[in-house]
Amino acid sequence: MPMLEFLNPDSVVSTLRVRDKKHVLQELAAHAARRLPGLSDRDIFETLLQRERLGSTGIGDGVAIPHGKLAQLDRLFGLVARLEKPVDFDALDGQPVDVAFLLLAPETAGADHLKALAQVARLLREPGMLERIRSARDATALYALLANGPTTQAA
Repeated sequence: MPMLEFLNPDSVVSTLRVRDKKHVLQELAAHAARRLPGLSDRDIFETLLQRERLGSTGIGDGVAIPHGKLAQLDRLFGLVARLEKPVDFDALDGQPVDVAFLLLAPETAGADHLKALAQVARLLREPGMLERIRSARDATALYALLANGPTTQAA
């Protein structure tokens, strides 16, 4: 079973060109909408923005995990993006963000949403994982790293 089963090869963006936090959320929403028929990028963006108003999803070490729940979803959906240039994300540690994990869940997901967030956090705590994510040569290598878990040397 993949380490992050809510990701698929089409849900990896190896270089996202953005200028600020709002633009990150807009681009993540646009990428997600292209992979989720029936959902608009505007609905996804508004959900992410609403969650950010509660507090930044910038968790530190250059990582953000924007997330939200949408009634129209029937399954967990994840997307990971490396930002071309780090941006201020109002992160807990004050550091700019260069890696973003988007997580969307059905409104009825309950504990599954929290388990998925915890799964991402556990993966990122693995020694050397962030360095391998940042140095993966392309989207294929990045997906292989995330799909196979912390023992993969996909960089």
